[in-house]
Amino acid sequence: MDILKTKADMQAWSAAKKREGKTISFVPTMGYLHKGHVSLLEIGKPLSDELVLSIFVNPTQFAPNEDLDAYPSNIRNDLDLAQQAGVTAVFLPDKNEMYGPNYQTRVSLDHLPQYLCGRSRPVHFGGVATVVTKLFNIVMPDVAVFGKKDFQQLAIIRQMVKDLDFNIQIIGGEIIREEDGLAMSSRNAYLTPEQRTSAVCLSKAINLLKQRVAKGIRSVPDLVREMEAFILSFKHTRIDYIELCNPRTLEPVETVQAETLVALAVQVGKSRLIDNALIEAP
Repeated sequence: MDILKTKADMQAWSAAKKREGKTISFVPTMGYLHKGHVSLLEIGKPLSDELVLSIFVNPTQFAPNEDLDAYPSNIRNDLDLAQQAGVTAVFLPDKNEMYGPNYQTRVSLDHLPQYLCGRSRPVHFGGVATVVTKLFNIVMPDVAVFGKKDFQQLAIIRQMVKDLDFNIQIIGGEIIREEDGLAMSSRNAYLTPEQRTSAVCLSKAINLLKQRVAKGIRSVPDLVREMEAFILSFKHTRIDYIELCNPRTLEPVETVQAETLVALAVQVGKSRLIDNALIEAP
């Protein structure tokens, strides 16, 4: 497994593989890998000849009051998991390598970032779109795999790839959960034992919504009020948003009439956790 720390080395590695006629699958991450990340590597592995993992905590997607400095890291464990998953190259740049002096360019989308997490994190998706664009140009993949837990991010990347004419297939990997239903996330590491008990409120609230829809409740305001009351019955919780929306445009809906995305963000202690599911009206 090659470990590459400069853009030039990563580009040269990919270019050499392309000259050999090989294809590349790519999984970009911010490290502190867990089973969810590993599942994305397992998806990407059989799709191409080479499998590239990037580990980079991207500063441009964090606002000044967010957890950039505290974001968890365990590079040794990340590299061990990458090796076990069959990764052939790890791109491991630092901030100065990715954003040199006088860096000025930003990639942004008009509509999709205006919803869900974009409302409370206005700089986030511009940073995501920018760093993913850079990583695509550096790694030069044929396939890239992203998790569906970050549903809005996946939608934005798919739109960006279409709009900017990247010849890259984007694959969405299913949410990987703990035994009690909590969606796996690097930020789960921030949770105290008591907060960890409360964190299951997100997946349980989604299951509650599914039950109500199955019983014929279609009014989104009614469904959201019940989810809010349920989540706030758990200690250490503060709701950022609960939205039911069109899964393609992310625009809010007032009734559940067709396939609908339920997405929520909840602060549990110091951890901002997200979860989502697609709901089919019977």
